[in-house]
Amino acid sequence: MSDTQYRDWPFFEPRHRELAATLDSWCATHLSSPAHGDIDASCRHLVHLLGGAGWLQHAVGGASYGGASDQIDTRAICLIRETLARHDGLADFVFAMQGLGSGAISLCGTEAQKARYLPRVVRGDAIAAFALSEPDAGSDVAALQCSARLDGDHVILDGEKTWISNGGIADFYVVFARTGDAAGSRGISAFIVDADAAGLEIAERIEVIAPHPLARLRFSGCRVPLAARLGGAGEGFKVAMRTLDVFRTSVAAAALGFARRALDESLTRTTTRPMFGGVLSDLQLTQAKLADMATTIDSAALLVYRAAWLRDRGQSVTREAAMAKLVATEGAQHVIDAAVQLFGGLGVKSGHPVETLYREIRALRIYEGATEVQQLIIARELLRAHAESR
Repeated sequence: MSDTQYRDWPFFEPRHRELAATLDSWCATHLSSPAHGDIDASCRHLVHLLGGAGWLQHAVGGASYGGASDQIDTRAICLIRETLARHDGLADFVFAMQGLGSGAISLCGTEAQKARYLPRVVRGDAIAAFALSEPDAGSDVAALQCSARLDGDHVILDGEKTWISNGGIADFYVVFARTGDAAGSRGISAFIVDADAAGLEIAERIEVIAPHPLARLRFSGCRVPLAARLGGAGEGFKVAMRTLDVFRTSVAAAALGFARRALDESLTRTTTRPMFGGVLSDLQLTQAKLADMATTIDSAALLVYRAAWLRDRGQSVTREAAMAKLVATEGAQHVIDAAVQLFGGLGVKSGHPVETLYREIRALRIYEGATEVQQLIIARELLRAHAESR
């Protein structure tokens, strides 16, 4: 059983503590055997399962559309992601993508757009996806080339997107495309594109070390109503950054969940594994490693829930979210690697919990802003604040 004392930290309100405890109990019952064969089928099942149990209401903003509240509660989504990740990485992925994929609609959608998509996301009747990255535009969002040409009351999309989570199983995609001649980020707009839109095809399914549904999308004369645009013309970059600002902290929370599971597994293993007339945990080298793992987790958790708390208070958390993601994902990689070492040969046995965690954690250091991008963001914010204080 994971240490839950952190829930008593002053970052949380009683409702957050109740949410985390209730979800923990639910996961123990419903996610007790997280073996996934057919990943697409498993994702669809988990979307329906999480929707039917009411957990997806926390992934969207707008009580009128089925959301838990009018605004997305950052602390709630972080606690949910941490808990789900500790029990089942794919369940965390499903929850995260329902939120990220519909987040731009929650934040910037019209009433008609919200009414059409958000209730279905909450119920688990529609699978959402966020289509930003391209073959030559990942961290450098302003370099994207997918185009949207105005044609009366429609736009025509041409280009490709890649590394798109839920690609191939999503019911709709929030797609970012270049709509004008303005350089950099100023010429980007966002559109909701239904998966059955003519001219949209799944060009490639992508397999990665931690199985998730990923795909490369191709748009060839894909005709989309102008009414499907999110925000104003040229505001797509703002839409993307606002969405990522909400969910970036939750990536760090998922990393915490993976790290806590690794520590749990390590404590069980080291206190029961016979070694030199005692058990593995009797050795000082083992104790030092366990202490380092626990300290890394608590340090990251403080940054994660500081960022979530500040955002829920209405503050900008660009720097704080970047710090949380950087420290939590890098720290979780360190903790999980230590767990593999403590398990020895079992740690690299395919399907073993710590081997699964080892594959799960690696991508978190890359997506929604790689570690190096977070370093640039933190430095930029520091330098900006320094300049303004002079």
